[in-house]
Amino acid sequence: MQSNHKVKKEAVLLCSGGLDSTTLAYWLKSQSIPYIPLFLDYGQHCANTEYERLTTVLPEEYAKKIKRIDISDIYKGNQSLLIKEADLWLDPVDDKDMYLPYRNLIMLSIGAIFAQTNGIERVYAAFINSNHVKEIDCTTSFFDQLAKLLSNYGSIKIELPFREMTKLDVARLGLELGAPIANTFSCQTSSKIPCGACPNCVERLDALEAIAQEH
Repeated sequence: MQSNHKVKKEAVLLCSGGLDSTTLAYWLKSQSIPYIPLFLDYGQHCANTEYERLTTVLPEEYAKKIKRIDISDIYKGNQSLLIKEADLWLDPVDDKDMYLPYRNLIMLSIGAIFAQTNGIERVYAAFINSNHVKEIDCTTSFFDQLAKLLSNYGSIKIELPFREMTKLDVARLGLELGAPIANTFSCQTSSKIPCGACPNCVERLDALEAIAQEH
């Protein structure tokens, strides 16, 4: 039996105000793909900074359409430095200290739930081929299996157009599209001012420096 539920033309974009998702926002606009920006507050210490930055870096017509979902209770009490902000003067910081179990699985699943609830078929996320990412839910195999599962389960298609790209590739694309990549916020350890030392900051700064040298 066919459903009478009308499928909407919009997509859902998981976005954080970082370089990758901001570039993806402008890429979707360049492809004439309308979208709903979806911001997930999972208790990250920089949630408010990310959200505020997101409202300034998205294309103007989308900045007022952001949907913010609070799932912060799910990681309450977690000792990850993504949740519990480090004192950068005193605390040692290591990649493993920023691990959050199933974070990407949760984000993509909520994106899929939100999409299906609102009659939307596609969820876009800006995960890239990152050298420092070691979590199991960042692997190509994981994304392939999850996309297949969600497609079979609820006809939601997960789109990861940057999955085979590096941070530098994405930064170049963002520049070409006119995205305000220099104003994005991607820090993992500081809630207010980019620390310049965490993996996200280093990767972002290296990409921006490489672009500056190219020009």
